[in-house]
Amino acid sequence: MIPLRDNIRSRKVPIMNYTLIGANFLVFMIELGMGPNLEVFFQVFGLVPQRVLAIATQAPSHIQWAIIPFFTSIFLHAGWLHLIGNMLFLYIFGDNVEATLGHFRYLIFYFACGLAAALTHLASVPSSTMPTVGASGAVAGVLGAYLLLFPGARILTLVPIFFFIQILEIPAFVFLGIWFLIQFFSGSLSLFATQQTGGVAWWAHIGGFVVGAGYTLWHYRSLKGGKRVMGNA
Repeated sequence: MIPLRDNIRSRKVPIMNYTLIGANFLVFMIELGMGPNLEVFFQVFGLVPQRVLAIATQAPSHIQWAIIPFFTSIFLHAGWLHLIGNMLFLYIFGDNVEATLGHFRYLIFYFACGLAAALTHLASVPSSTMPTVGASGAVAGVLGAYLLLFPGARILTLVPIFFFIQILEIPAFVFLGIWFLIQFFSGSLSLFATQQTGGVAWWAHIGGFVVGAGYTLWHYRSLKGGKRVMGNA
C-alpha cells in the first residue's frame, strides 16, 4: 500500500518536517557524488552492528565511532526508491505530529525514535556486518504517534489488488495497523533466517514504532491527568 495523502490539514507550517526531508535529500545528493567511496562511507557512517559492538568493547577510547552511526545512519539511503519511500511517509504523516508536539519537541522525538530503532536493530542482529541505513526507523516512530493522535483520519491509498491498482480511502488505524503487522510478522520470520542477508531492518521499524506510540501515549496521559484526548482534530 502506498499512501498519497491524508485528510487533515496541518495547523502549522511543519518547519522541522520540511527541514528533515531537505536534509535527507541533501545527504543523498552527496552520496551520489561519492562514486566508489560510497561503500566505505556506509561502513563508517551506517550502522554496522558487529563494528559498533567491537569498538564499544575492544576500543573504548574510540567510542565516538560507535555512537556517531546511530545518528548519521538515519540520513543515509541506499537508492532513490529507498529515499522517496521514506520521505513520502514522513511528508504525509509528519506534519500533523509536528503540529501537535511543537517544532523543537518533534525534532527531539524524531531522533529519539531513530535511536530506539537503531538499538532494536542492534539487539536483533548483533553479529551483522551489513551497514544499515535509512530514516525508516525514525519515520516509524512518527507513524506510531500518528496512529494514536489521529486514528480516524482518512488516508488516500494506492492499493494493488491482483493485476489492478485501486485508490481507496482507508482509516489511519487500519492503514497503520496493517503496516505494523507486516513489520512484525516479517521481523519474526527474519529471526529464523539461517544466514545473514541484506534487506529490510524490520526490527528497527518495530522499535521505532513502539517507542513513538509509547511516548505519545505517556505524553498525553501525563499532561491531561490520564484523560484521553487523542482524536481526529
